[in-house]
Amino acid sequence: MSESHGDEQPGAPQAHATLIQETGVPSTEEALRKRHTARARSAADRTRAACRCAGVETDPGAVIAVPTEAAAKAANALRLSADALVALAAGAPDPAADARQARNAAAASVLAARTARDRGADALSEAAYQAALKASQAAGTAAGREGLGRNEALNAEAEAAEAAAVAAARAAGWV
Repeated sequence: MSESHGDEQPGAPQAHATLIQETGVPSTEEALRKRHTARARSAADRTRAACRCAGVETDPGAVIAVPTEAAAKAANALRLSADALVALAAGAPDPAADARQARNAAAASVLAARTARDRGADALSEAAYQAALKASQAAGTAAGREGLGRNEALNAEAEAAEAAAVAAARAAGWV
């Protein structure tokens, strides 16, 4: 009995996903993509806001392979955020890949937050930078080996950390 039950289990999630798709309810993968995309968009918005606050414009000429100047690092962060959003919009939903793109956007936001913090040099800017760092770390954990973009608890932690980073960026006057 346990052998036949074991044989039925691998096909059950696929059949369930098919049923969900046929009824018009988003699949689990689509729902996860929406969550990862929302986090990536939020991080990209924070990146743009931090760059704007730091006086770094979206200058494609400032994007270089190995940036050393703060403005070039911020310009690269803008490009990385945009690339993550483009990648999320392409292809079929893939929770692991989608979570990695959200992680990439959050990591890019840290670069911009560092630039804004260094230009602002006050306690609120430091708090916003630290919150961006925590959001990036949480996004990395959600995308990592244990989560692979599917772990509900890790995704919820990443979403909470992103919300805290947005609140800190607002408090610093970046957003």
